[in-house]
Amino acid sequence: MMRAMVLLQPGEELQAIQMPIPTPQRHEILIKVHACGICRTDLHVLDGELQYPTLPLIPGHQIVGEVIALGKEVTAFKPGDRVGVPWLGSCCGECRYCLAQHENLCDSPRFTGYQFNGGFAEYCTADARFCFSLPDNYSDVQVAPLLCAGLIGYRALKKTGDAKALGIYGFGAAAHILTQVARYQGRTIYAFTRPGDIDAQAFAKQLGAVWVGDASQSLPCLLDAAIIFAPQGDLVPAALSAIRKGGIVVCGGIHMSDIPSFSYDLLWGERTLCSVANLTRQDGKEFLTLAPQIPIHTTVTTYSLTQVNEALDDLRHGRFIGAGVIKVV
Repeated sequence: MMRAMVLLQPGEELQAIQMPIPTPQRHEILIKVHACGICRTDLHVLDGELQYPTLPLIPGHQIVGEVIALGKEVTAFKPGDRVGVPWLGSCCGECRYCLAQHENLCDSPRFTGYQFNGGFAEYCTADARFCFSLPDNYSDVQVAPLLCAGLIGYRALKKTGDAKALGIYGFGAAAHILTQVARYQGRTIYAFTRPGDIDAQAFAKQLGAVWVGDASQSLPCLLDAAIIFAPQGDLVPAALSAIRKGGIVVCGGIHMSDIPSFSYDLLWGERTLCSVANLTRQDGKEFLTLAPQIPIHTTVTTYSLTQVNEALDDLRHGRFIGAGVIKVV
């Protein structure tokens, strides 16, 4: 048996439950969970903002742990290996997107901590074909945020091309990792936080942002690109008004409140508005190779397994800077 924090119905807190340790199927590995990052996507699942979760559900999709057992067709890992499990848990492998190596857009995807049980537990199973080997020079809690906040941030950054002046709206886990990558690449960061969030603004400056403020404040220049991590639709027209002609606004979240109507002149001038959906395995390989070269340092607040509800509430209300991680072992 194992301890797990389980979602029984959206809108409720997770419940501490004893349940059987799962058995890996043919392509799966059984993992003893050491750490699991928390993510705003977990809040969207808990709040019922993402439809069709598999209930009852163990959330958590930034999983770091040790391989304990293998399904009969697994060859990429062996018992004792340290692995990372990301949000994308499987894809069909047959649709036009999968065949073009865009499995992040698969017509029939399944996700960790949403359709598959995730990492807010002592053990989990995962499809070995979607797991990653992890850099050796990171502890379990330090590497966990790279598996979603880092990967989604990296994919969003690639969408901005060669943009130099980059605005980041919502300075949480993804932003603090992305800022380090962008600075390494020679970009200039303009950080937008919640109004009056002095701690987040000081943190952004510490990481190298040349300007910090909120979306209501004027910038000293137009941006080449902007990335929105905060799930607020009203930031879309604000970001469009902050970028130059030919610039791009990338929405990096899986869920966002409704975008208000805005004047066409904010989009005119060949400005682009796009979203980032999930990740590809190639993203993971590239980013987990790049991270130790920079090297990225994750700022982490840790919680125990039984403190998951507290951790998620702290995330919702912005009570920590950087990333939150559940330390299971």
